Amino acid sequence: MTAWFPAPAAPRLRRGGLMHPAGRPRGGLRRRNTRKAPTRKVLAFRWLSGVAAAPVTGIAFLRAAPADWPVLAVQLLAFVPWFTVPAIAAFLLSLPARSRLLQLLTAALLVLQVLWLFPPAPAIPEAAHAGQPAVQVKAMAVNAELGGADAEGIVELVREHRVDLLVIAEYTQELADRLSAAGLPALLPHQVAHPERGAGGAAVYSSLGLREVGVVPDTPFSMPVVSVDLSQAGQEAALRVVAVHALAPVEDGLEQWRNDLAALDRIDAGSGPLLLAGDFNATFDHREFRELLAGGSGRRPLVDVATAVGSRLVPTWPMHGYSLPGVTLDHLVTSPDITGSDYAVRRVAGTDHAAVLATLSIRVA
Repeated sequence: MTAWFPAPAAPRLRRGGLMHPAGRPRGGLRRRNTRKAPTRKVLAFRWLSGVAAAPVTGIAFLRAAPADWPVLAVQLLAFVPWFTVPAIAAFLLSLPARSRLLQLLTAALLVLQVLWLFPPAPAIPEAAHAGQPAVQVKAMAVNAELGGADAEGIVELVREHRVDLLVIAEYTQELADRLSAAGLPALLPHQVAHPERGAGGAAVYSSLGLREVGVVPDTPFSMPVVSVDLSQAGQEAALRVVAVHALAPVEDGLEQWRNDLAALDRIDAGSGPLLLAGDFNATFDHREFRELLAGGSGRRPLVDVATAVGSRLVPTWPMHGYSLPGVTLDHLVTSPDITGSDYAVRRVAGTDHAAVLATLSIRVA
């Protein structure tokens, strides 16, 4: 009988083993590698993305690691917000680069930058101050740059914003004379003044009564501590004010800058309204400044008004004289029983620092 199917052909022998009838080696077809090598365009995007990501990676390490960095690193940390620009560029360039690893890395760097741009608002226990009466005080601070600030411009800001409390760093006798001639004593008749040549002087002017109660110790610049009498505003209480001017972290001044910020940390008595106002020569991205705000070890946390109201990225320096991106070195820092609002930054002719202003709602017992 004829078979329905032909008998299978006998396998053929070859040296080293059997071959299938069709002459193909046992094990089937070998797959060809169809993955294409990256083109020059893709490689160019990878290179550009890596170049943009490199400085962001470096600044992210400096920002995240809790270390006492040298001068150059501390100065770079002031510009952390500006590294968001290359972070965005690195991520966008990674998309056509066809590298999942590069995309994940640049996305992580961008997320970190955004988180640092918009830190969470400080947790203030409102319940602890519920029902307490509040006093409204308009505060302003400005660094006069060796006394060269426009006195009439300062007085105009005081008049326009109805400032009750004015703190001036780098206060000289020449500036004091110009402020008097411009009419400041008529608006803010009470003062504690430490005029000095160069950058060392400081002054506090107020429409409310005030008295000097001390100075921040062991600092090269004068930082008087004053008590502002709030009873004239309708309450029996006092506001403790520190006129801040920390040494800039340049050259051999780095350790003194750290010591100045640490001294401010120790000036808080732990109770009662407190305002630290002036030129900290530090931004929120400096660990030393964040530690001042954080409190801990029995110390209460403090509040940077600009950060609390979402305006920490508004630069206060340099207003002239330096070809650098703007950063926020001047601050109004308060105790938790003070709420800041109406925060503003205003230019003053003759100084490289802008003035910072805010309305302070001071809760008193």
